[in-house]
Amino acid sequence: MSEDEYARRGIDLDKPNPARVYDYILGGRLNYAVDRMFADQVLAAQPNARERAQLNRQWLRRAIRFGLDQGIRQFLDIGSGMPTVGHVHEVAHAIDPTARVVYVDNEPVAVAHSEIVLEDNENAVMVHADAEFPDDVLEHETTEMMLDLDQPVMVVMALFVHFIPDERDPARIVSAYRDALAPGSYLAMSSATPEQQSDGTARAVAMYQKSANPVTPRTADELRALVDGFEILDPGVVFIPQWRPDDPADVPANPAECGGLALVARKN
Repeated sequence: MSEDEYARRGIDLDKPNPARVYDYILGGRLNYAVDRMFADQVLAAQPNARERAQLNRQWLRRAIRFGLDQGIRQFLDIGSGMPTVGHVHEVAHAIDPTARVVYVDNEPVAVAHSEIVLEDNENAVMVHADAEFPDDVLEHETTEMMLDLDQPVMVVMALFVHFIPDERDPARIVSAYRDALAPGSYLAMSSATPEQQSDGTARAVAMYQKSANPVTPRTADELRALVDGFEILDPGVVFIPQWRPDDPADVPANPAECGGLALVARKN
């Protein structure tokens, strides 16, 4: 998309955007100088930030395949960002092209790119809504058109809850989605964590604290509390590469270096 098109849509190119920063760290091209400058500062503080982003994306793919193996054919991706390579619909449709995917984001840049990428895909759509207000997502006409909430759904919250500080009550948000789901639904969640982290991680987190999107890393116990009412499946709340790796050799010698925790839970 050209800068003129961004301007027409009212998208701010003067401030780093978390979706574009993440895209750059993943090696994508949907970013601008202001995003690359901020991302390079993060990479200077945390040199393995790119590897961390890739490990989270690999976990996301494993979680989606797991959902499909359990018979899930509906996916609701909360705080999805931009549909870069290996996003939910690509993984799901490689196995079942009829699987339905609803992405949700409130950032205009993510919405604009997603609408373009998904324009010809009748089974994957973007909903422009603030995921902190679950009713706005669940009662959105596009969500209601695409998803049957009387049937199991996998809700994806990849690196979402760590952008919700405690004072905005992330447990309330998670429980609202949980209550709307049919039994047999799943929740896939990952988050930054303070557990076993280096000084470099603390510096990177501090950089985000000065941005429009501060990060609240959470412990395994805190994540367990957020998913109260779900059954956390094996192997539990673990460092991201430890969650059902395709090959044990894929797990780094020090899994904590990934900087995040992951889980998949089921609503019974």
